[in-house]
Amino acid sequence: MLNVLAPLLLLLNGLAAGVLFGTQLGGFPYLASLPTDRYVHAHAFFGQRYDPAMPICLVGTVALDAALAVGAENTSARTLFAVAGVLATATALISVTKNAPVNRKMRTIDPEHLPADFQDPRGSWGAWNRRRSVLTIVALVANCAALGFLL
Repeated sequence: MLNVLAPLLLLLNGLAAGVLFGTQLGGFPYLASLPTDRYVHAHAFFGQRYDPAMPICLVGTVALDAALAVGAENTSARTLFAVAGVLATATALISVTKNAPVNRKMRTIDPEHLPADFQDPRGSWGAWNRRRSVLTIVALVANCAALGFLL
């Protein structure tokens, strides 16, 4: 079963880490550089594409880490899978409570007619995105290390 679960785990965790790493390298710096109206439009564009895929990657990572933490015979591997699962869970919680609500809200705002009370979320959204990026990348490192104990 390890031969099926481990590659799927690395695929899902790697996709999530890659997307979040990409947002740190280019996506968020680009959004941060835009005037407010263009930012709202661009954020809505990005959000509607990432929101469907990222939950699949993160929930899959958490589930597979849990399965491998329970099923691995090597204690170090079990521990690392469990740690990675906790990190991926923290990422998912940040996504659900901090980033995804902003993404949904940005899709409802007309960039041509910004509300008078519009509060630019870039500072907070960017800080939470940085946190979840680090967590997901560290989870991937832990998963790779866990698999190293099993090879």
